[in-house]
Amino acid sequence: MTFRRRATAVVKKFLRQRGVMLDHYTCSTSLDLRLVKMLAAHGVSLVLDVGANTGGYATALRAAGYRNGILSFEPLSSAHSLLVLAARGDPNWAVAPRMALGEQEANVTINIAGNSASSSLLPMTSRHKGGAPESAYVGMESVAVCRLDAIRHPLLDSPASPFLKIDTQGYETQVLAGAAGILPKIVGVQVEMSLRHLYQGQSLWLEVIASLETAGFELWALVTGFFEAATGRILQGDERFFLACLPVIR
Repeated sequence: MTFRRRATAVVKKFLRQRGVMLDHYTCSTSLDLRLVKMLAAHGVSLVLDVGANTGGYATALRAAGYRNGILSFEPLSSAHSLLVLAARGDPNWAVAPRMALGEQEANVTINIAGNSASSSLLPMTSRHKGGAPESAYVGMESVAVCRLDAIRHPLLDSPASPFLKIDTQGYETQVLAGAAGILPKIVGVQVEMSLRHLYQGQSLWLEVIASLETAGFELWALVTGFFEAATGRILQGDERFFLACLPVIR
């Protein structure tokens, strides 16, 4: 082993003992870089960032090298304000007016979680609160629900290959139902799925997968997410799909 490799191994061990992992930045170690490779392979020109919260997903895409359009949607007023600030100065990143997306247009009440990201239009189950006590609801506010296929925005006028990301805390199938009119134009979907009921009335992963496969998408990647700290059991993750018949750009 060379001196450089020995030194690297010592540094990695030192950092691991303190809860930090150091590794090479490649597709095998970075989920964000891997996603950007997938988007490039399918010629994605627009990412529809549904459930954007404060902009972490879009910011990570930019850091990994994605430079095309992003249109973000967020229903929480506090998170939406921070989202607008995050997108400021990026000409290819637009933020839609504050709204929730779903199947039927209505004015509803959204539950605000203590950690913001777990906020949902659905009631939270005890399993979720037990696994992440900081996610318990702390308030509510009113928000308009709109269908994605009824949204009018300049970025939606002529996107050649849009990619739909959905992170709506149990409301994913309702968002997909409200996107029915534009789903034939979508080349890929990333959707957060639950293996166990974390929100009352939500669809679980097998139902969501079946729905997307029926629409012509095939699974490309599994990304584990929320898990029970006490047991290590995975409760939620993100799955990425692309059209089965779409030719990949080489």
